[in-house]
Amino acid sequence: MPRTATGESSLARAVRVLDAFTADEPVLRVSEIARRSGLHVATASRLVGQLAEQGLLARERDGSVRVGMRLWELASRAAPTRSLRDAAMPFLEDLHAVVGHHAQLAVRDGEEVIFLERLSARDAVVNFSRIAGRLPLHISSSGVVLLAYGPPEVRERVLAGPLEGRTAATVTSADRLRALLAQVRQQGYALLPGHVHEDATGIAVPVRDGLGGVVASLSVIVPNDERAASAVPVLLAAARGIGRALRDP
Repeated sequence: MPRTATGESSLARAVRVLDAFTADEPVLRVSEIARRSGLHVATASRLVGQLAEQGLLARERDGSVRVGMRLWELASRAAPTRSLRDAAMPFLEDLHAVVGHHAQLAVRDGEEVIFLERLSARDAVVNFSRIAGRLPLHISSSGVVLLAYGPPEVRERVLAGPLEGRTAATVTSADRLRALLAQVRQQGYALLPGHVHEDATGIAVPVRDGLGGVVASLSVIVPNDERAASAVPVLLAAARGIGRALRDP
């Protein structure tokens, strides 16, 4: 693999280019790609050209760059979460039909939650999560569940780091977050009113595999009112159904 004078391989630099794109910003100018990747503009432009030749990126008529269909195809084909999503979809669809707002499936990636699937309705309450989008673990109900049941070392890193706030209700104190995680493990779900947006309540439960380990979180985003808690029983039932599907595919 060719290397630069700094010892970094071409593949590593290409990955830096691809990492510049986010779920919220799937189209970028080359200058922005260079800035985010820390590469010289000429280097970024050359790598973009090579990735575009392979269909991993694509150029728009105005010169901007977007993620290519081939990259999406390869990622979908190789995704380790594909069987999880396939097992969850029938239950996610039923859950969405009951709550009428947003139903989501998410997994942990490091100290972030990444959303694998989201079903929404036209007039649903506001929701900032997106498919393939990420949030810090402590902010959303999905992330809090995955943090509560995740490895102790991950919890300690999150608790030790700065805790970003999105609203006045977001937990930004390590002591409060530790207490919240203990409560989630005790009651088996997270119910977070107004933590990401003042008008929305996130409710999440763990999804367990055949060995009893928590492999995902199942959540709904509903209006922030007194009816929100009524979604907990249907969420727990759907999560049990996904667990059975994972055990007996």
